[in-house]
Amino acid sequence: MAGLSMGGMQTLFIGLHHLDLFAYIGSLSGPIYPDLNSKQPLSDIQHRPFDAKTAYDEAFANPAVFNNRVKLFWLGVGTAEPEQFRTGIGEAAQALKQAGVRVEYFESAGTAHEWQTWRRSLNDFVPRLFR
Repeated sequence: MAGLSMGGMQTLFIGLHHLDLFAYIGSLSGPIYPDLNSKQPLSDIQHRPFDAKTAYDEAFANPAVFNNRVKLFWLGVGTAEPEQFRTGIGEAAQALKQAGVRVEYFESAGTAHEWQTWRRSLNDFVPRLFR
């Protein structure tokens, strides 16, 4: 499952809550909201630091299990995207790697929340599906 922008956010939410159904998950510029089920306002949720152990209802709590189930977990963003995208996605990728989660992270140099970012992202993401 993959998506871009809001579709990327939905891909993360759906894919990470149904790891029994999706082994390939890709988010192209999808904002990171790890606690969408929370009853707190979205403005509070989006400013919290990413916690790999609790994010997405603990989908990453056991990195070995996650890495065994998910063949490809891919996050991409343009370096000129708004900070909520760039920082949130980059920090999440870094936290996941530090926690032992296998994640592929891609940055499209100099592009914003636009078609060129997603073209470059697809160019990196799609071939990985067939390795």
